[in-house]
Amino acid sequence: MRTGIGYDVHQLVSGRKLILGGVTIPFEKGLLGHSDADVLIHSVCDALLGAAALGDIGLHFPDTDLSFKDINSMILLEKTRQLIMDKGYYIVNIDATIFAQAPKISPQREKMVSNISKTLNLDLDQVNIKATTTEGLGMIGTGDGIACMSIALIEKKHHIA
Repeated sequence: MRTGIGYDVHQLVSGRKLILGGVTIPFEKGLLGHSDADVLIHSVCDALLGAAALGDIGLHFPDTDLSFKDINSMILLEKTRQLIMDKGYYIVNIDATIFAQAPKISPQREKMVSNISKTLNLDLDQVNIKATTTEGLGMIGTGDGIACMSIALIEKKHHIA
């Protein structure tokens, strides 16, 4: 078994949609980034890539590549799943924590879990998403950004000879 940790943070700005876990969340600001800036999906991708010793999301989907401009991060998650599978691994589980002062994440949590589970071909109980505030502290606490930290557990597929 191997574990990987992923982390991502993006600035909240006016004029962008807020997308987390592939869900568009009604909010007055969205995350700024080259893609759709989905910090949840980006941190999950990094956790999976790290667990398989495949580098990070910037290596595979660089922000200098125009083909990834405004891309739906669920596509990046699917491509990450394929990279993991190609290296002979399967995903055991994902656990993620979103750090956001606002909006409330809990109303969208089940849909986020469903989106990630479906994309990674996992059961719902193999994906967990939590959320917390930073009690008003730092850039997240002032409403200037959202971050996410994820951990992934993967295991090598066993071939029967």
